[in-house]
Amino acid sequence: MPTSPPSRFRHASWAAMLAAAVLLVPVLGAPAQAAPGDAATASSFNLKSGPDLSGHVADLKAALPVQGVQNLLEQANRTAKTGASCTTDPFGTGDNGTVLAPAEKFCWDPGDSTTEEWIPQGITGVSDAQADELWGSRKPLVTAWYDKVGSKGVRLSFLDPKTEVPGDPDGRRYRHVLLVEPYYNSYNHISYKAIDVHAGGIAWYKYYLYVTDTMNGLRVFDMRSILDLNPDQNASVDDTTLDGLKSNVTDETKIGRQSNVYYSHTYRYVMPQVASYKFVSAQGNSSSAATCVATGAPKASYISIDRSNTAAPALVMGEYCNVDSTHPEKGRVGALPIDDATGLLKMANGVVSATDAYYLPRDLTQGAARYNGMYYFNRSYLNNSGSLRRATVSGGRLVDYGGNITNAVGPEDLSFEHAQSAVPVGTGTQYLWSLTEHRMDTTDPGCTDTGSPCGRVIYAHRVTDILDRP
Repeated sequence: MPTSPPSRFRHASWAAMLAAAVLLVPVLGAPAQAAPGDAATASSFNLKSGPDLSGHVADLKAALPVQGVQNLLEQANRTAKTGASCTTDPFGTGDNGTVLAPAEKFCWDPGDSTTEEWIPQGITGVSDAQADELWGSRKPLVTAWYDKVGSKGVRLSFLDPKTEVPGDPDGRRYRHVLLVEPYYNSYNHISYKAIDVHAGGIAWYKYYLYVTDTMNGLRVFDMRSILDLNPDQNASVDDTTLDGLKSNVTDETKIGRQSNVYYSHTYRYVMPQVASYKFVSAQGNSSSAATCVATGAPKASYISIDRSNTAAPALVMGEYCNVDSTHPEKGRVGALPIDDATGLLKMANGVVSATDAYYLPRDLTQGAARYNGMYYFNRSYLNNSGSLRRATVSGGRLVDYGGNITNAVGPEDLSFEHAQSAVPVGTGTQYLWSLTEHRMDTTDPGCTDTGSPCGRVIYAHRVTDILDRP
């Protein structure tokens, strides 16, 4: 227990406290400052529909052949490693030696683990998409990367963590897909361009993939509309398309239809946007600042699916904020209802109305998931060890549950594997999935020093391991 300060300091301290108390009294008629964890205005998260692109996508599907997710996985061309073959370890020992080691871990192909161009951000999986947690016979995970160096936009990686590569028990195949936005060019021909978003969060429900568009809301893609630019699997020869033109997967500089040839920055598969949701409220945040404002539309930094109430599935959305002396807001998290019959967000009178929202207990939040009322938050800062936090709603406020759990360096988006498909229900193992963003960079001392590990992995913690922590 600390001792009392000398009397000469007690008076100065009392005077300072009195002055601070006076400053905290709100001006008459001014709104009270929200505290971390307080309920926020849920309607700030409300969304409305953006332009309908289904006609554009139909025209693209008439021009280019469609492939399903299972076929894409069957033709996957890169190998991730797990088990002893996955030597990348961004967990290290943590700040105090109490790091929570993952129950599952997958390492990317060397080209993806070291690339400076593409940065991994979002994660989701078939457990979000389907109650039975299967896509046909597969159990794919999907991650999103944004192009930090060039203008290729966003790509997805489809990985099946359950299917071994023949002859390689530690190998798992995966494949990239480029996200694109369809449009009609100056000749009124259907074409497409790169998606210019950060893709900090993705969420898959039924056929639809939701991708965060930070300042605007959400972009929506359809798993039934993955287009194949190289169906003969011979990249050296341009394929003839359904509309009698050609497709080219060797020119890295081009995208869309150009001079009657379809390009894709060399990616075999492209996935066009079919719809979007825009914030109803005005956006008061700045796209160039990591700080946040307290009211108006939030940033759409990360998302996940809450399937714990099967009658009322929800999309959970939150914002990343880094506080400073003039911007104390730690961010907000809210929930939006999903229409289980369609897989789209539930709309009434032209608006998707958020069901609840809270100010986050802490800043620097990179991912959020919710299940049975328990919130899980990933926090990270530069090349320091990250942390996994828990919170619950109590007395109308979102409050911390338990202590800090030291995590990997650079943890990002979260996805909850619910295990509802186990028989009987509730007997399966639930996992909390995430991924790390920092590559091993020999020019960055923070990524090479002992005790400050970097490296890109997909990983999962058993939920029971998380909840067992004090």
